[in-house]
Amino acid sequence: MGKVIVVTSGKGGVGKTTSTAALGAALARGGQKVVVVDFDVGLRNLDLVMGAERRVVFDLINVMQGTAKLSQALVHDKRLDTLYLLPASQVRGKDALTEEGVATVISELRDQFDWVVCDSPAGIERGAMLAMRFADEAVIVVNPEISSVRDSSRILGLVDSRPLKVEAGGRLEKHLLITRFDPARVACREMLSIDDVREVLPIPLLGIIPESEEVLRASNLGAPITVCGRESDVSRAYFDAARRISGDRVEMVVPGKNKNHKGLLTKLLGRRAA
Repeated sequence: MGKVIVVTSGKGGVGKTTSTAALGAALARGGQKVVVVDFDVGLRNLDLVMGAERRVVFDLINVMQGTAKLSQALVHDKRLDTLYLLPASQVRGKDALTEEGVATVISELRDQFDWVVCDSPAGIERGAMLAMRFADEAVIVVNPEISSVRDSSRILGLVDSRPLKVEAGGRLEKHLLITRFDPARVACREMLSIDDVREVLPIPLLGIIPESEEVLRASNLGAPITVCGRESDVSRAYFDAARRISGDRVEMVVPGKNKNHKGLLTKLLGRRAA
């Protein structure tokens, strides 16, 4: 029985899709069978990051509505034998997602894969709620800036209440993934420190992904950063995060040697309050 991970956040543009692809590819490189699922119906970007946009024939909605079999909609990655993509629809609205339909698809994916990594839309709309509904664990992706941190604090409340696992009396394990971290900007107090972020989001830290042009390069190449940039700091950070989510104990590498420069969060919150 596979494990379902939802990759979510409070706002868009923080790196959920990049992280979904990178973590999925890293897990697949470890020999496990992985599917990444795009829940952003109507916008669909995971296929672009995976370099599979020209190979999509059927999608998640087709499978839910019975117009295609799951095997027809799954796109097999050409670089990794154990990595697959289930794309979202570009032509349907989010109302096409139903809880019953998503439940059926997720159940079938659990039976076929070790990991089901769901790329959630940002915020609290229907697609995001259904992406987390059947999850076993959640990765909260956040940039070290005040609006991203504040919006993600609300997502924590939803992750603690909406999934079926929680309704059944269980607990959804949560992980914090900080992306686009720049120690030089932290030092200049232009960016929140790691301690600032964790003050608002006090959940276990899965990884710290440094700011890098390699991410944009990988996206333009249509390949997860853990496939095309394996020697980069960003790629190594994602590989370490994938190992942690698999249960390994991996030392946390902090860009800038942990010079966090606390205090910006309090300063910004005070400015907002004023």
